[in-house]
Amino acid sequence: MGALDAHATRVAAGAVIRFRPTGSSMVPLIRSRQLVTVAPVDPARLEVGDIVLARVAGTTYLHLVSALDPAAGRVQISNNRGRVNGWTGHARVFGICTEVDGVPRPRAAAKVRPAS
Repeated sequence: MGALDAHATRVAAGAVIRFRPTGSSMVPLIRSRQLVTVAPVDPARLEVGDIVLARVAGTTYLHLVSALDPAAGRVQISNNRGRVNGWTGHARVFGICTEVDGVPRPRAAAKVRPAS
C-alpha cells in the first residue's frame, strides 16, 4: 500500500488531509512537493478539470477529471500531460483537492461531501 492509498483511506473515512505529493504529471497545476489539501467529495458534483484523489485499475492518483459519465456513475481520470489513466466508479473517487499551497481551487469547496 502506497502513501496515496493511505491518504485515500483517511479521506474516505471523512478526514480532510494535507500532504505533499511528488512527481511532475500535474505541473503546472501541482508541482512536486507543493502542499495540497484534499477533502471528501460528492462525486455527483464533479466537473471536468477538478483534481481528485481516486483509484483507477488498482492505482491511486491525485489527477484530473477529464470526462464524466453520470448515467454510469463514473469519471475518467487523467494527468495534466494528456495521459488518460482510465475510468473509475464514483465509489473509488475519495476526495477533491480544495487548495494548492493555500490557494483555493476554483469551485472545489462546493463539491466537498458534508460530514455524516
